[in-house]
Amino acid sequence: MPTYYCTSAQGRLTAEQKGRIAGEITRIHAEVTGAPSYFAQVIFNEVTAGNWFMGGVPVAHDHVFVYGHIRAGRAAVDKTRMVRLMADAVGEAANVDSRRAVWVYLNELQPRQMIEFGHVLPEPGDEPAWTEGLPDEDRAFMQSIVRRR
Repeated sequence: MPTYYCTSAQGRLTAEQKGRIAGEITRIHAEVTGAPSYFAQVIFNEVTAGNWFMGGVPVAHDHVFVYGHIRAGRAAVDKTRMVRLMADAVGEAANVDSRRAVWVYLNELQPRQMIEFGHVLPEPGDEPAWTEGLPDEDRAFMQSIVRRR
C-alpha cells in the first residue's frame, strides 16, 4: 500500500484542504500506476513552530512536504509524472506555489518485503491477479474501503 506523509506547519492546512490533497494523491497514484485506489493511504503530520528547520533556520514559509513510500518496479517516467502531478495538485489544494512550496519525494520498497491486509504484496502490475486470489472476505474488506467515501 503506498503511504504518503504530508507535512506542513501546524494549522496551515484546513480539514477541507487535507481532504482535497488526500483525494488528489490517491487519484494520481491510482491513475498513473493502475493500482486500485484502496491501496493508497495519506497521513498528515503537522509540525509545531520551532520544530522544522531548513538551512539551519526555522521554516517561515508555506511549505508542504510529501514523502511517499511506494512499491519498487515502476517505470521512471511514471514516477516522474506522479511527482509532478502531485506537486501541482497539492499546491492547488493548499493554495501555495507548487514550484517553490511543495516538495514531493518517492521512496521505493520491495513488494515482497511488505505485508498488508495479512498478505505479501504483489509486484507492480500484478494487483488484479493478486486481488482475485485473495480469500473472499479479505478482498471484500479491501474493496469496501473505497465504498465508504
